[in-house]
Amino acid sequence: MAVQVRLNWTENLQFVAGAEKGPAIVMDSKDGGSGPTPMELLLMGIAGCTGIDIVLILQKKRLELSKLEIRISGKQADKYPKRFTEIHIDYFLAGKNISSKAVEQAIKLSEEKYCSALASINAEFTHSYTIEKQKPS
Repeated sequence: MAVQVRLNWTENLQFVAGAEKGPAIVMDSKDGGSGPTPMELLLMGIAGCTGIDIVLILQKKRLELSKLEIRISGKQADKYPKRFTEIHIDYFLAGKNISSKAVEQAIKLSEEKYCSALASINAEFTHSYTIEKQKPS
């Protein structure tokens, strides 16, 4: 399976990128600030990939997920190419009967089997998670 995107330079260090289907996004340098940087987009892609996995796995377990927030951070090498050397992912979840065991299994499956974005990156990965208590309705 091939994945294709397009990228067009607009001005300075700003680009507009888009997939075959869907809206385009603006990408820029830190100084330009009109959009995320390429490295920030890389982290967003990893977060989106593992997020999809977590939702699908918990749905297959018939668990009622009501919230999933992912915060991801990466440490870059000091020298070029300034690749990510460490990536940490924080998962924040809420829902009915969401157990630590189910969350741990879902994260492990995503990190070790399903998330192609994670598998494509040569960095050390760590994670943590928090399950928020649901208030009775």
